[in-house]
Amino acid sequence: MKQRVIRIILLGAPGAGKGTQARRLCDAFGVPHIATGDMFRTAVHAGSPIGLAAKGFMDRGELVPDDVTIGVVEERLRMDDAKTGFIMDGFPRTAQQATALDALLAKLGWRLDAAVEFDVPREELLRRLTGRRVCANCQATYHVSFARPRTDGVCDRCGGGLIQRDDDSEATVARRLDVYQRQTAPLLAYYSGAGTLVKINGTASVDDVFAAVMAGVPVASTAVIL
Repeated sequence: MKQRVIRIILLGAPGAGKGTQARRLCDAFGVPHIATGDMFRTAVHAGSPIGLAAKGFMDRGELVPDDVTIGVVEERLRMDDAKTGFIMDGFPRTAQQATALDALLAKLGWRLDAAVEFDVPREELLRRLTGRRVCANCQATYHVSFARPRTDGVCDRCGGGLIQRDDDSEATVARRLDVYQRQTAPLLAYYSGAGTLVKINGTASVDDVFAAVMAGVPVASTAVIL
């Protein structure tokens, strides 16, 4: 049976909206959302070895080392649901990771369809990230400005208490943005040179950003799915 295949990575600073758009794109294309940040946070919550290794770096707003990150991504891409494609959010973050991803895709006989960049000014990123609150119980996400719970400090979904994650404090957010600018921004030149970069204005409404991505991403791949 032939089925349309789409393989996209999402680029942009923390708070640029990658996660929100990834979920919508996954619904549109019927492919899994592969988010390294979510996978690491789940591992931290479970107390797994990889989670403990990553926690110190995440709490300081630093990048998780490549040997940890790449291993997680390769394991995920080899799962059955990734055969029809993926929307990747949070990886790669460095040129070294991009090279490793290229090598992995080539080994699997796959190719990348697009690298989508969400462009958002630093001041807006600070506002978005420092206002985020997370349910300590079910991990549902809220915001003090534009995604408030019905009752302040209480999760709508499960009634748990809302907290600010350590990596959402103002000082840590500023460091995360600095790390992104220094280490991750060069990826834009990498994918621009490869002819796969699609640049999107991330300050537009969620619907407008999604429409721009759908208009800008080439979808022409098909594969035989057994």
